[in-house]
Amino acid sequence: MGDIRRRGVVAAGVTGLVAPLALAFTAAPAQAASCTTQAGPYQKQVEKFLGRPVDGKQSAADCKAIQAFQDRHGITPDIGYAGPVTWGVMDLMNKQKAVGSNPNKDGKCPVNKGRIACVNLTLQLSWIQDGKKLVYGPVPVRTGRDGYETRTGLKRIYWRDIDHVSNIYDVPMPYSQFFDGGQAFHSVGLSMWNPPGSHGCVNMTPTTAKKYWSLLKNGDDVFVYGRKPGT
Repeated sequence: MGDIRRRGVVAAGVTGLVAPLALAFTAAPAQAASCTTQAGPYQKQVEKFLGRPVDGKQSAADCKAIQAFQDRHGITPDIGYAGPVTWGVMDLMNKQKAVGSNPNKDGKCPVNKGRIACVNLTLQLSWIQDGKKLVYGPVPVRTGRDGYETRTGLKRIYWRDIDHVSNIYDVPMPYSQFFDGGQAFHSVGLSMWNPPGSHGCVNMTPTTAKKYWSLLKNGDDVFVYGRKPGT
């Protein structure tokens, strides 16, 4: 989220998660902190998600696998504990994967608007459709955290700035497409599952943000619905 202001150059050094959803489970982990020997309340669920032996007991190998997942997605503390935040991210991934190629199965995103970008806050997914035809997606996104919720309803893209920088947070917002005040689609250099969420914008990987930039234009509709977990 940010103000509406132009900068003349694209901010350098902005990288992000560019793997599709199916590959997000195998990305290389960052350096982990010390490991806990304590089993968490979601130990069995986390073990099953990670393909570990499901015994509900914390092993050194379990902890390393959980830590790797936590580091990959910026979950703190990254001590390998199978707590509610870690399981919440995994549970969301499971639900996103289950959607498959029919994200508007519930029919909540309008099919009578022509080309429209849809955002399902509950599942943290977005896609572009044209009538009933799926044009692109669904892709995981990162929306507003508690207190900075991405506003719901029918919107319209009214301004695009490929080189945008926010003077509220002093961060680059490449490929910004504004649809509601300071709320916009734009790319970030974070995992799409990095908690707790954005300051209201719909964060995307650079690959997704570039694709949205190529497929959308000023005047195109955006429909945001649902409620982000934890808000």
